[in-house]
Amino acid sequence: MYKFKDYYHNEVKFSFNDHPFSQQPKHVWVICQYKNQWLLTKHKERGLEFPGGKVEVGETAEDAAIREVKEETGGIVDSIRYVGQYHVAGKSDEVIKNVYFAKIQEIEYQQHYFETEGPVLLEEIPGNVKEHHAYSFIMKDDVLTHSMKKLLNK
Repeated sequence: MYKFKDYYHNEVKFSFNDHPFSQQPKHVWVICQYKNQWLLTKHKERGLEFPGGKVEVGETAEDAAIREVKEETGGIVDSIRYVGQYHVAGKSDEVIKNVYFAKIQEIEYQQHYFETEGPVLLEEIPGNVKEHHAYSFIMKDDVLTHSMKKLLNK
């Protein structure tokens, strides 16, 4: 288990174990790859980030992950797998979020991408994301760092 502070100095616990904090998390975050590129979205307020969001009533976390990818990027998930789960002890409440890795089959153009401006494809994720103003705070903690190391077997 990894422990660190997030962008807002909240305590974060992150684990690659099977659902260590909740069997029914309320949030998801999906690291997406499409044709050897990283598929992100540009949130209208936060900036560049991998898609994610809340699990809706009657939906599994995996279903929410697939839906959020489609809504925010137009991406059609070919395969998806659980990577890990993290717990953020926020100042007013806690957030428990599953992290997934998804391979994207295709990207469909949509008239509307909800709270985002649609898909953004990148050849690589910069190593110094924390210093880039274009990226969301969600991309600026060690959840991304540890997840990418695991996914890239480094």
